[in-house]
Parts: sequence; C-alpha cells; structure tokens
Amino acid sequence: MLSLDGLCLAYGDRTVVTGATFSLEPGEIGCLLGPSGCGKSTLLRGIAGFERPARGAVSMEGRPLSAPSAVVEPEKRRIGMVFQDFALFPHLEVARNISFGLRGADRRERRRRVGELLELFGLTGYEKRMPHSLSGGEQQRVALARAMAPKPKLLLMDEAFSSLDVELRLSIVPEVRKILKHENMSAILVTHDQAEAFALADRVGVMNAGRIHQWDDPRDLYHRPATKFVARFVGEGELIQATSVDKTKLRSALGTHNVHRDHHIEVGRDVEILVRPDDILHDRTGELIGEIVQISFRGSHYQYLARLENGQCVYCLAASHEKHEIGERVGLIPKLEHLVVFGRDESSVVYDSTLDTFLKTLSVNPFISL
Repeated sequence: MLSLDGLCLAYGDRTVVTGATFSLEPGEIGCLLGPSGCGKSTLLRGIAGFERPARGAVSMEGRPLSAPSAVVEPEKRRIGMVFQDFALFPHLEVARNISFGLRGADRRERRRRVGELLELFGLTGYEKRMPHSLSGGEQQRVALARAMAPKPKLLLMDEAFSSLDVELRLSIVPEVRKILKHENMSAILVTHDQAEAFALADRVGVMNAGRIHQWDDPRDLYHRPATKFVARFVGEGELIQATSVDKTKLRSALGTHNVHRDHHIEVGRDVEILVRPDDILHDRTGELIGEIVQISFRGSHYQYLARLENGQCVYCLAASHEKHEIGERVGLIPKLEHLVVFGRDESSVVYDSTLDTFLKTLSVNPFISL
C-alpha cells in the first residue's frame, strides 16, 4: 500500500533522514520508534508531502507521491494527520470539528459518518460540546475522529499520545488500534515510547541518527535485533563478552552455549551475546553466583542487576517474594533459548541461532559491508 524506497530528506546541507526503505500493507499499522532528534517526525512529514526528498521516492498503491523532481501536494494524497497538540478548532463544537473534512459530502452522509465515529470513539452525546470543555483524552479522540472522517488511505500520527498521562495512554492506545482495524485503515505512529509502539503497531521501524536500523514486528525487534542499537534501545538487556570455542559452541561468563550447528564465527573470535532479563532466572540452588548491584520492583516480580565474578553484569527476574538487598550474592540459572551474537567492534548481528541472520543481514542491513 505504502512504499518508501531509499528516501533521503535534508534541511539545506544537513541530511536528516538517510535511505529510509520500508513498505506498509493495506490495513497494517506501522510505527517509527526512536529517541528525540533521530529524524522520525521529519520522515513522517516526508510521507505526508510536507518535505521534498533529496533522493529516493514515496509511493502509495503504485502511485508516485514524492521524488526529487516532483511532489504531489499533501491535500491530494488522501492522507490524514493527527498532531501532538490535537489542533482542534476552538470555535467549533465536537460534531463540526469531526465533519470538517467531509465538506464535499452531502448533509445526510456527513451526519451518518459523524454519528458512526462518535459511537466508535465513545463520544456519543458530546456533539454540542466545545473543545475547551473536554478532557485531554476526549480532545484526542475528537482529533482522531476528525482525521479519520474522510476515510483516508493512510493516517499519520505524530507523537499523538505524548501529551496524555501514562494511565490514559495505556487505555486509549489499544482502543485506537481496535478502531483502526475496524476501519481497515493503514496508519503510522511516531513515538519514543516502546510500550505505546508495541501496543499499537503491527510493524515497527527503530530509528537512530536518521536511519532505520530495523523494520520488523515487535516480537522480532526484542528477540532478534539486527543491530546493537536496536538491542539496547528495545527492551532491557546487557551485551556480555563471549568467545567462539568451536563451530558450534560459544563460551561466556554464563557458561558454554551450544548452538547445534555451524555459527560461522571463527574459532577464538571475541564476540558479544545479548542477554535479556528473562534469559536469567533467580534460583537459590543455582551454581552461577551474582552480586546484586541494582534492584527494580515491578509488582509481580523483581528485576535485579547482578554482577558476575568477571565484573560483567546481567539482569535477572525473581518472584516478588524473593526480596534481596544490594550487595547480596544470589544463585542464577541461565535460560538462553537462543543466542543473538554481535561482533565486538561491529554494530550488526553476526549470528542468531533461530535464523541464519548472518547471511540475511548481508543483503538487507545497511550497517554491514562486504
């Protein structure tokens, strides 16, 4: 449905987005996730048509929308947009705000569509309310309903939920996903919040310094990151040193790791293994010992950061009744179901035991060079 091919965006001599390439299928929800200043909002503006590409192209349903030589005007793209500050018309009541994009439709169709959206967003009875009388969550619902009213091919949301408090975001984001799926509407959200991205999106693009490091489903971003940046930015975890022992074994401070087939890593090479909190279990009988250096209580469980004998640290999970103090030594049991391995001096994955990503990333990852 939407396709970006090597899109580069610049402000004067400063390149902000480099080589953005991904596609979005009809009805699919995407997300651009990354730290502030990484270029994700600029990329969204490029998709909307507010920025002309320096290189590359944007197309939708096979129709070219943006190229260095020509750009289709934003209002002719059938793309809706929702901004962080809602941007409601303060002098129009809720119903007229929502119907603003339906000016070309007849009165009966406008009334039907507004009523449909009021019901979908839980706003029935709010037709005559003015924006200033609404809560932040209600204003956001109105802004989303207004953008969706003309049934755009694609809905763009730029930090659309960031002004809401955490509890409200946790409730409204799943509702918005349900409504988008009900409407079979494709959408892209820009956010720096991982929980928000994972709750809403089918596909997430992790960005840093103007590049998309990985465009993937949320589960694979967590379990099979393509670069060290993705490994560190998505979820929590530590990269610990390991050494290739032979063609099927790696050894680290956690023990010997068998991968059951040739990992393509030369014997004796030093590498780094990604260890997530759920890869290490607390167990009083564990032979591996770690010293607690950080404690995070999560309600249903504790997350401890434990220092191993060689000085490296790993996170581990423990039941909420397993309370320890800083400096305590506890037993640990590694439960690495698969290995994600990075070179010591390289940013990209060199081996993933669930998939031969060493070969895969050579063809699709711009951070690896032959």
